[in-house]
Amino acid sequence: MRVIFVEPGFPSNQREFVRALHSVGAEVIGIGEAPFDGLDRELQGFMAAYEQVSSVVHVPALLEAVRRCQARAWIDRIEATIEAHILPVAKVREEATIPGTSYRTAFLCRDKPAMKQALREAGIPCAQSTGVSSMGEAYDFVERTGFPLIVKPRDGAGAAGTYRVNSRDDLDSALRACHVPEGASVALEEFIEGHEAFYDTITVGGEVMHDFISHYYPGVLEAMRTRWISPQIISTNRVDADSYEEVKELGKRVIEVLGIETSATHMEWFYGPRGLSFSEIGCRPPGVGAWDLYSAGNEFDLYKEWASAIVHGGPHAQPSRRFAAGMIALRPDQDGTIEGYEGLAQIEQKYDRWIIDGRFPPVGTATQPIEGGYWANAYMRVKHPDYDTLREILNDIGESVQVRARPAT
Repeated sequence: MRVIFVEPGFPSNQREFVRALHSVGAEVIGIGEAPFDGLDRELQGFMAAYEQVSSVVHVPALLEAVRRCQARAWIDRIEATIEAHILPVAKVREEATIPGTSYRTAFLCRDKPAMKQALREAGIPCAQSTGVSSMGEAYDFVERTGFPLIVKPRDGAGAAGTYRVNSRDDLDSALRACHVPEGASVALEEFIEGHEAFYDTITVGGEVMHDFISHYYPGVLEAMRTRWISPQIISTNRVDADSYEEVKELGKRVIEVLGIETSATHMEWFYGPRGLSFSEIGCRPPGVGAWDLYSAGNEFDLYKEWASAIVHGGPHAQPSRRFAAGMIALRPDQDGTIEGYEGLAQIEQKYDRWIIDGRFPPVGTATQPIEGGYWANAYMRVKHPDYDTLREILNDIGESVQVRARPAT
């Protein structure tokens, strides 16, 4: 099978998808923005051919590159795994008549108001929402729903550009920050109270082949706005417990309604006073290295499982469910440059057998804003056979390891 993979060189973990496709026997053709000579030798070796384009999200340029590939040989699939690439790749996929995720499905997984409208019509519980491109439209929505609300990009990912608003003044500030008075369009959503988590799958022909469930501590919006918090993401090894059946049924129904066929998926959900509520879904893998956690916790190569689904239409191995696996983001105490780490050596000695890996930027490295996400600065990844014990370990790490910074000069 010949598979075009869009943007193999950036970000750095994109190489894992290329490696996995190559390992299951695919002939991989890369399309990316970097020159081929700028890619390392190992990554070059995973690919049979490569096309450079000015931008992988510019549909005409991407389509032209795909046409060049098709002129040389039959192309079976074209795949992308980054949120911003999904929609343009789907457009090119349909223009070039290559099987895979449809433009309709990609659009519904990208545009938050359209996504929720389609799911509400199918009876799936989710927040009231709408797209607005004027202050008046926003005020009309507030009249129907009241506060609090969430303002976010229509095509956003994570908490980037997202605001919780509790009053008219908050709303006005958020809308101005998002340039709505100038005609920009944003998504407005009812705020859903509850615990935040996500359900990830690899599907084949619309059926779930592998699935995983992870939890946020605390929720993403609070985590990305509060410096003193060392936020955690924990993948449970209790996926087969009866308490998760409702989540899995919700995920399967969302996949069916949105027409997702053979793809990775990433679905956010809430559980609170109103029960289980859908938040949003992407027809792509999750970010922040969640697949690395799933691989470590289940003692298999999830990238290879994805590639096997694409190339062979089925799994290569089964998850062991042996370990829960989690990550904790460790924030510097202030913006500036890294000055050092306190308590790290003791933690490494204490939990050595359970530590998967970590990232600790060298002294002198410029810090990144906490809004940059879980990978913005330091982090540690850990596994343990018992989910509750893993939570205790991560809490201990968060309390014990201090990232010290000095103000930039």
